[in-house]
Amino acid sequence: MPTRHRPLAGFRIVSLALNIPGPVALATCRRWGARCDKFEPPVGDPVRHWAAGVYAELHRGVRVRTVDLKSAAGAAALHRVLDEADLLLTAFRPQALARLGLSWRALRVRHPALSMVAIQGAAAPARANEAGHDLTYQAEHGLVAPGGLPRTLVADMAGAEAVQQAVLLAALDKAQGQVPQRRVVGLSEAAERMAAPQRWGLTRPGGLLGGGHAGYQVLRAQDGWVALAALEPHFGQRVAALVGLAAPTNWGAADTHAAVAAWVAGHSTAALSALAARHDLPLVVCPLGEGDPAA
Repeated sequence: MPTRHRPLAGFRIVSLALNIPGPVALATCRRWGARCDKFEPPVGDPVRHWAAGVYAELHRGVRVRTVDLKSAAGAAALHRVLDEADLLLTAFRPQALARLGLSWRALRVRHPALSMVAIQGAAAPARANEAGHDLTYQAEHGLVAPGGLPRTLVADMAGAEAVQQAVLLAALDKAQGQVPQRRVVGLSEAAERMAAPQRWGLTRPGGLLGGGHAGYQVLRAQDGWVALAALEPHFGQRVAALVGLAAPTNWGAADTHAAVAAWVAGHSTAALSALAARHDLPLVVCPLGEGDPAA
């Protein structure tokens, strides 16, 4: 969204959320015009210690305060800011919030104009106090291959998107004069949503998007790897013509898979990129990361 469009201008957010999902969402809300304050414990946000550059990027323009919320002075400082705020963003377990006097029931009494977005490991009340991280949420929904680690933080980033949506809904509530609400974002549920294509069978091994379609593959070229995503008939026809496949093409047949793989293997990544541009094909060269197999 262009920075000149500021749907949250005038909306004030106070965040207690550490680690990744909360700060990612807060950074977006700030770009959308919200005034953002963040309270951190004396030990700081863990991200600041193990990824200082990431922390700096996510907190640009955010007013960060170091406060011990377990102390009377720290709690008083938070409540003074909440008196003027529109929304509180948290990432504590419900039992921890209750110990700090920040349960939704307590907040409704003390700050009746305040909305709340609570990031939890799971939104389901029975699991709300369970420990977990992105890795465990992905793993429980089948997004982690045994023996490996995920390449990105699917649950955290999807959770951040859900937080942004919840904040926009809170701003809409305010604009319409609605009663403030508490909205819960479960990171396990976020991972579950991202795992839906696997549940549908699309990305399972042998599924349409899991290796079953010869035109939807990651393939080895002469000097690297390319991703080909020729699903639609017009893309398939162009690939078939380049490879020399008979029409109509059976994209699930073993000989079709072999022919496409052999065609890609016979070209350099530069040549394949040029062919993709010339024939309007959905094909890109895969960047090689540390530990990735070379051609």
